[in-house]
Amino acid sequence: MDSTKTAFKLREQPSEFLGIFSARFSKPAGKFVGQMVYGIQAAKDVLLSQIGRELGEPISIGKVENRLSRNLSREGLADTLHDALLEHAARHIRKDTLVILDPSDIQKEYAECMPYLAKVWDGSKGKVGNNLGYSGCMAIACESGARRMTPLAFRLWSSKAPDFLSENHEVETLSDKIEEKAPGRGIRVYDRGGDRIGLFRHFQEKGQRFIVRLVGNRHLAWHGRKLPAAKLARKCRILWQARLSFKSHGRETAVDIGFGGMEVRLPDRPGEVLRLVVVRGFGRAPMMLLTNLAGGNGREDLWRVVEGYVTRWRVEEAIRCIKQSYRLENMRLLDYGRLKNMAALVAVAAHFAAAWMGMGERLAILRGHILDMAQRIHEVPEFFYYALADGIGRLLQRHGKGWGRTSGIPPPPDPQLRLPFDFA
Repeated sequence: MDSTKTAFKLREQPSEFLGIFSARFSKPAGKFVGQMVYGIQAAKDVLLSQIGRELGEPISIGKVENRLSRNLSREGLADTLHDALLEHAARHIRKDTLVILDPSDIQKEYAECMPYLAKVWDGSKGKVGNNLGYSGCMAIACESGARRMTPLAFRLWSSKAPDFLSENHEVETLSDKIEEKAPGRGIRVYDRGGDRIGLFRHFQEKGQRFIVRLVGNRHLAWHGRKLPAAKLARKCRILWQARLSFKSHGRETAVDIGFGGMEVRLPDRPGEVLRLVVVRGFGRAPMMLLTNLAGGNGREDLWRVVEGYVTRWRVEEAIRCIKQSYRLENMRLLDYGRLKNMAALVAVAAHFAAAWMGMGERLAILRGHILDMAQRIHEVPEFFYYALADGIGRLLQRHGKGWGRTSGIPPPPDPQLRLPFDFA
């Protein structure tokens, strides 16, 4: 298949994909969503001027940019996009699918005029520093031990915005939206930033299963005593051994680890049994994971928790891929509502590339030709999402402008039609 035919086939896909939003938007709003998703993919950027140029309309770029900006201010756009995307993506979430909640940020060091700029996390210092920007949380679904991902949502906020309540509230709202669309399915996985008593209570009250890494000073109840998790970890018997293989900085790395578990409880919720899983081998201090997954201290039960959390490390690259492939930190919008809506549109664009184009046998041939268009010097790796985003952008840029069906989003797909990422 030559590049022209590949581009033709590719240009059919956004219209088909965007049918999942048709029931929730009017014809003009549907046209706008389609153009934005197409433009983000083609430009690999979130600048409205760049997106407008990729649409190739026979009017001035200033008028196109103004129209996109006006539509981007639609109230409730982000929530509507997330609802539709989560309802559609719920088929990816099975009982034990990992739902990784990853805190993120958009740093805007020089954007003095952007609204509600607030201090955000400084990764180099390991704390909130003087960097200004916006906070966020990205939700991604994947299977334990795998690297294939399904972007679910990207919720953006500022701690200085009038409607901001707390970071816990933002994460809980996102988690509850996922629960609403996939009730009783999925295991929430959160890094050390999730070690908060408020989140633990929320997960337990809502019946949501979780795996959260502890920071060490979290006090837990054990045999009627209240002790820090770091002290409890020293009492945990390491009964099992395993070798973990993963890629770090482009190199395959193997680590021998030991792990064990013990029953614990939260001091203010003594009636609910949790499990502290202790893993040694990643550094001087043990890694501590708190979970409410049912089971005992057998190898299979504990390994399920360890592998689930380690999978989160693999998916971290997916978060970086989304931010870099679409230049998320290049947002220059001067309205808070537009910023939140743009974040949701990026989640939709990422879902199209990763879940619609990145999975399923029906589109495997087309995906292969798109990866070839990325023109990688070395062989495309297992984590092919960077190459996929590059290939899509290159094809859309080289073979004409505009997203094709500009009359709006097509009718919703036939429910009897087997979509390319349906589970068997």
